[in-house]
Amino acid sequence: MTTALPSGVSVFERGWLSSNNVLLDGDAPVLVDSGYVAHAAQTVDLVERELGGRPLALLVNTHLHSDHCGGNAALQARYASLHTEIPPGDADTVAQWDEAALSYRATGQRCPRFRADGVLLSGMRRRLGRHDWEVHSAPGHDPHSIVLFESESRTLISADALWGNGFGVVFPELVGEPSFDEVAATLDPIATLNPRTVIPGHGPVFGDTSAALDRARRRLDGLMSDPGKHARHAFKVLIKFKLLDAQRMPENEWRAWRDGTPYFQAIHRRFFPEWEFSALAEEMLDDLIRSGAAKRSAGTIDNA
Repeated sequence: MTTALPSGVSVFERGWLSSNNVLLDGDAPVLVDSGYVAHAAQTVDLVERELGGRPLALLVNTHLHSDHCGGNAALQARYASLHTEIPPGDADTVAQWDEAALSYRATGQRCPRFRADGVLLSGMRRRLGRHDWEVHSAPGHDPHSIVLFESESRTLISADALWGNGFGVVFPELVGEPSFDEVAATLDPIATLNPRTVIPGHGPVFGDTSAALDRARRRLDGLMSDPGKHARHAFKVLIKFKLLDAQRMPENEWRAWRDGTPYFQAIHRRFFPEWEFSALAEEMLDDLIRSGAAKRSAGTIDNA
């Protein structure tokens, strides 16, 4: 299946700590998503090199998880006239900078404060770069997430609603807000749009959307039949994300971080109340070590 991109569209495929960045070049260049704060300087450099000294006009976030907007502040500092637009459900929270409501405190992640200048409403049709893009609501992974669709080339910027091999952790489910049905309700409109090319939030651009949707639906069916499996996966994803960021954590720092991360406590209470919390956390870490995704050295937990 073809993965040809429309003119003026460039994808900076990042590692899993940062979301992919999508540059929509034109008279008023646009960047979709800005990665994690640890890579913010690199994000600015990538944009500067691609634009050759021209200013970035607009920054758009598909949703406000830290790996998609962690570079916002750095880009706003670099481009004084940069306009930033976010999904509407988060506008007041960003204005007040409530890190608990924005998930950064709950996940134990970092995101420097940034401003939002406008919102992206589902149903809008916007000129972004050289093409018109439709804005579609895409709840599930995040209740306020949006995706962008360019109908002429049938290109979809899918964020974490659809990857080549699944979709992002369904975070609302972890705190008792049923959202698996919202994932299904997002996959169905994507199938109706029938994109020829998909730019996911993580991983390579792909063209076989039908196969990706089949994989996503099978994964969703499995998670719905065993929510505990999803909870275990989410626990390990959050640990791995932290290790990708820190690379090495002393044992006491690991314990303090895990004990102070609210999502871990929520998963424990909701899904594994029979476990003692520290034993559950160590079991999740041991799973990562057995899989080769982490390792224990003398007194430290290391990324692997």
